[in-house]
Amino acid sequence: QVQLVESGGGLVRPGGSLTLSCTVSGAVFGRALMFWHRQVPGKQREYLAFITWNNLADYADSVKGRFTVSRDNAKNTVYLHMDSLQPEDTAVYLCRTRIQDRDYWGQGTQVTVSS
Repeated sequence: QVQLVESGGGLVRPGGSLTLSCTVSGAVFGRALMFWHRQVPGKQREYLAFITWNNLADYADSVKGRFTVSRDNAKNTVYLHMDSLQPEDTAVYLCRTRIQDRDYWGQGTQVTVSS
């Protein structure tokens, strides 16, 4: 069974930074596409970024220049480093992987940006 578990969320002040992680089990991670999304209650999930097996990354305009995605294939883990966080970044952050044209999602980790 493919499982994704996010961690690293929490409460940060505006302007602060946070790094999230997502660990994948039950699948070969090395060449899998990994995605980050976030969701606010009552809204659709928002795409944030993806990263390929060879560390090529793409970012949504809303986070470009502030967020950085990376991966460690040996640890089956993808990371999302977030800088200059603002209250509008408050959301549940989720990771996703695509394996053989099927999507697998984690449960998400809460990020709250507040003073």
